[in-house]
Amino acid sequence: MLDLKVLTQAVGDLEEEEVIDLLNEFVESNPSEDEAQEAVAACQGGMAIVGDLFEKGEYFVGDLIFAGELLTEAINTLKPVLGGNGSGSTGTIIIGTVHGDLHDIGKNIFKSMCEAAGFEVVDLGIDVAPEIFVEKARDINPDIIGMSGVLTLAIDSMKDTVEALKAAGVKAKIIIGGNPVTKEANDLVGADNYTTNAAEGVKMCQAWV
Repeated sequence: MLDLKVLTQAVGDLEEEEVIDLLNEFVESNPSEDEAQEAVAACQGGMAIVGDLFEKGEYFVGDLIFAGELLTEAINTLKPVLGGNGSGSTGTIIIGTVHGDLHDIGKNIFKSMCEAAGFEVVDLGIDVAPEIFVEKARDINPDIIGMSGVLTLAIDSMKDTVEALKAAGVKAKIIIGGNPVTKEANDLVGADNYTTNAAEGVKMCQAWV
């Protein structure tokens, strides 16, 4: 049985080998999808530890980047048991970190989890201007557009982007996520929904399609 606390701490300590060994053993035990989601949540708990240590000056930018890569690797290890049903794409999602913000760890977690759930994900990267979102949305007509941001200024960029998408007649559902995102921020931005938890965000997207 997977010890979630041990997994969380191993992610927080950036112990790559231990994390992947724990998860491989877990996947071999043929867990339920709910148990797999708990493992993802435990990994996200480890990322919170990484964030705290970074804020205290004990971890540096390189550690944050490594943590993001470790998390992507962890999610990829869990993909076989995360319930992506393999019966073709669930829907198409465009995601990106909004203009003025360069943070992508949360976005990358969300991307990995959406792919695991069977979505086709087009990742526009970081510091994405509103017109790029509009151009890509016109190109591929996605079901959902996801915007991410960690800085407070990201809220204004999200608002600008939503306004640009609506002005261009884009009909996709819009979900926003990241540290500064609250219900009030969501109302201001004009998105369809918001989340600060990738697993919850995936469930919202599944409900839409």
